[in-house]
Amino acid sequence: MSVRWGIMGTANIAKKVVRAIDLADGAKVTAVASRSKDKAAEWAKAHDVPKCYGSYDALLEDPDIDAVYIPLPPSMHAEWTVKAARAGKHVLCEKPLAPTAADASEMVEACRAAGVQLMDGVMWVHHVRACEIRNRLAAGEIGELRRVASAFTFNWGPEIPTDNIRARHDLGGGALGDLGYYCVRAVLWAFGGVPERVFGTARRANDVDIEFSGLLLYSNDRTASIDCGFTMNGRMWVEVAGSDAAVSVEDFVVPVSEEESVYRIGSRHGQKSAYSVGPCVQEAEMIRTFSNIVQSGSIDPQPAIDALDTVRICDALRRSAAAGTPQALQ
Repeated sequence: MSVRWGIMGTANIAKKVVRAIDLADGAKVTAVASRSKDKAAEWAKAHDVPKCYGSYDALLEDPDIDAVYIPLPPSMHAEWTVKAARAGKHVLCEKPLAPTAADASEMVEACRAAGVQLMDGVMWVHHVRACEIRNRLAAGEIGELRRVASAFTFNWGPEIPTDNIRARHDLGGGALGDLGYYCVRAVLWAFGGVPERVFGTARRANDVDIEFSGLLLYSNDRTASIDCGFTMNGRMWVEVAGSDAAVSVEDFVVPVSEEESVYRIGSRHGQKSAYSVGPCVQEAEMIRTFSNIVQSGSIDPQPAIDALDTVRICDALRRSAAAGTPQALQ
């Protein structure tokens, strides 16, 4: 039986996820909710969604929904994830999981207590390319892992769109939570654990960070760096460097093509090789993975741990930027 999904909100990203649910085996969209019934009805008609609701509470009361996708502003994630868990719904929550580690911890605990799955919407980790690279790292193909570096930036232009969610402090905006979240996850994905301490610097405007750089310090002299912001030319790359070789990806968050994606490995002897994988729709892979967990009847704690650790690192980076000193995770 397919996992029946409800969509809590009509943000642009929800269009990708509805398409992904349609493409994924074992999943189907049942309903969408908005604070406006007319908007929900219009959205449901445009995306062939059978039912619509004029409130999020009404959607959570629907007994025909097994899981919800939450694409609401970050400041609303904790409230509605906790409510969804208490309603017995599994939760796929858009990134960042929450603006603070305290909120994220509350979300994780609520889902654990209710016995429902929690996962954040970091789609790229579900791509077959990411899985293939991770297997190469685990097999020792680049030697001992020493450093991870990642960047994700775009340029808003001369004027900051102050009404944009990304630029609003009250809605949980900021470059670190929006773009840097992907970069921080790349470090966790490669090293498989959290750093001992971090150091962050930020440039702020409109009461949010519009540029953020961070250094993550691990045991055994391993390091990682992240760079994100709304004021620079578009970049979306990650590099994992080891003692024998380095893996690099130029489009790690959103692959240029769903038909083929590329990564490169360069050795210390100067040899460079390009590898391609695909086709793959990473959003559909995320939905398939999530739905398979739900159908198995056995909750996987790791996605929630990864999401919480990502928020904990972002929290520490923000504290460091504010204090001007390195900070340990809390």
